[in-house]
Amino acid sequence: MAYQTVNPANNQLIKEYKPHSDADIEAALGRADALYRSGWATGDITPRLNVLRRLAELLDERAEALAKIASQEMGKLIKQSRGEVALCAQIARYYADNAPRFLAPVKYPSELGEAWVEHHPIGVLMAVEPWNFPYYQLMRVLAPNLAAGNPVIAKHASIVPHCAETFAQLVHEAGAPEGAWTNLFISSEQVAAIIADPRVQGAALTGSEKAGSAVAAQAAKHIKKATLELGGNDVFVVLDDADLAKAVEIGVQARLNNAGQVCTAAKRFILHEKIADSFLAQFSEAFSRVKIGDPLDESVGLGPLSSREALETLTKQVNEAVKNGAKLHLGGQPLEREGSFFAPTILTGIARDNPAYFEEFFGPVAQMYVVKDDDEAVRLANDSHYGLGGAVFSQDIERAKRMASRIETGMVYINWLTDTAPELPFGGVKRSGFGRELSDLGIKEFVNQKLVVVHR
Repeated sequence: MAYQTVNPANNQLIKEYKPHSDADIEAALGRADALYRSGWATGDITPRLNVLRRLAELLDERAEALAKIASQEMGKLIKQSRGEVALCAQIARYYADNAPRFLAPVKYPSELGEAWVEHHPIGVLMAVEPWNFPYYQLMRVLAPNLAAGNPVIAKHASIVPHCAETFAQLVHEAGAPEGAWTNLFISSEQVAAIIADPRVQGAALTGSEKAGSAVAAQAAKHIKKATLELGGNDVFVVLDDADLAKAVEIGVQARLNNAGQVCTAAKRFILHEKIADSFLAQFSEAFSRVKIGDPLDESVGLGPLSSREALETLTKQVNEAVKNGAKLHLGGQPLEREGSFFAPTILTGIARDNPAYFEEFFGPVAQMYVVKDDDEAVRLANDSHYGLGGAVFSQDIERAKRMASRIETGMVYINWLTDTAPELPFGGVKRSGFGRELSDLGIKEFVNQKLVVVHR
């Protein structure tokens, strides 16, 4: 597995990175395990929280430089990269401010006596993270586990090594001791060996269904806790009483953010038949007007896909969808220009026997479906292997709430796109994975919730 920085706006190689050896891994495991067994992990929480506060400051101070690194390495629009860096600072501060409360003992009334649950770290964790949010994905793992006292070894995606290395340097500069966060450029086989190591007590992965299955199987084989945030095929339901202009505006954003390379991006647009034609016309017009180009250009609305491989995969998916009966309403092909750019695309007429019906399209491709009522919308929404996020647009909030409760997914937003915030739990069901990150739930995924009872 080659770790390389290639600018997807022009497919030019910037730098190659040397992979870490088995000896490097052994040294990293030794440092992480020694740190866990020191007073740092189980002692006063204040020094750990101070690291998070300093890390937030460094992120704010260097936001522009960090944003540029991400945009050049994986193609994210510069304004979206800035937003990602700002969100990382918010997550660090959130756990610095709230971890003591989340980890405080919780009393349980009992006839057996005085009882409470304490929260303790469990040990070294293995994190495997994707390229699409190269800082945010790391921060979601680092912040709660640094606060809790769990050292983390991280394998980032092979196409964002500069972001991985930069993040690790920031954590070290913020005052984290050796072993608290270790970045390794390693293979999938080496990841499996790390999970099997008795010094490692858990695994966290965000990525593809295939990678999640492999990590979950290895963790289960060795009886270790795992959390998975995998793919999504999120619905964007627009009911007949929706504010159509708002739904179109947010829908375009929900499909094109990060060039459509978001697990929680709106992918299946489910439209009530009364507004379907109007929505499709307005949505198509908006897609046609999007300015495509260099992600460092402030005026650009759609940058490249993350790599040449991503472009080839998406092109094949769209071609297969059309071959199996889908109608190409707009776009549908790579752009004839330097870099890994794909045209904003709309597919209609997708039957259930079309492979596209169940696939996740990781790029600027929107699928349009038309339904006659709320019940049909819910059935279509739930007819999916995935269950990560979703959105419902209606001016009747009670109606939207009822639908949100019926959709089988980890998150539903009403009159907004599927979003994220430090204080809100993030995760899904079905093949979208299990476990939650962020909020109070995220910090408790990898702690020992230990019951203590003083018998009367």
